[in-house]
Amino acid sequence: MVGQDDIIIEILKSSRTIAIVGLSPVEGKPSNGVAIYLQKAGYRIIPVNPGHEEILGEKSYKSLSAIPEKVDIVDIFMRSEKVVPVVEEAVTIKPRCIWLQLGIKSEEGKAVAEKHNIAFIMDKCIKQEYERLMKSSGGCQEKP
Repeated sequence: MVGQDDIIIEILKSSRTIAIVGLSPVEGKPSNGVAIYLQKAGYRIIPVNPGHEEILGEKSYKSLSAIPEKVDIVDIFMRSEKVVPVVEEAVTIKPRCIWLQLGIKSEEGKAVAEKHNIAFIMDKCIKQEYERLMKSSGGCQEKP
C-alpha cells in the first residue's frame, strides 16, 4: 500500500511549478519564507495575491485561473474557512496536487479535490515535508 509520504515524494519530485495562494510580499511571513525556500530548491513560484503586481521577482496573479501556464501544485496559505472556493477554482486548472499548509484543514476541500482525482495534502508545511523527505541528510525542521 502506498503511504502519504510516498505520494508526497512523488509529487515533490515530479513537480516544477507551484502557485502559492496568499503569498505575502512581507519578509518574515511564513508564506514568504516557504516561497523563498522553494525557489532556492529549484521550483518556479507563481504568486497568487490580488493586492500585488509582483512578489519575489515573479508576476503576481489575481486568481489561479489567470495564470497562463501549467501549475503542478497549488499551495494554499489561507484560513481554513476560506479554502473551499480556492479549491473549487484550483480544480479547474487541473494541478497534480492541492496543498494546504500547516494548520489549514478542509474536509470539504479534500472531497472536491478527490472528486476530480487531484491529490490533496492538508495540515502539512511543504517546506518541512521537502526537508524531511527530499534532503538526503534528513535536515533539521523548523518548529511550526
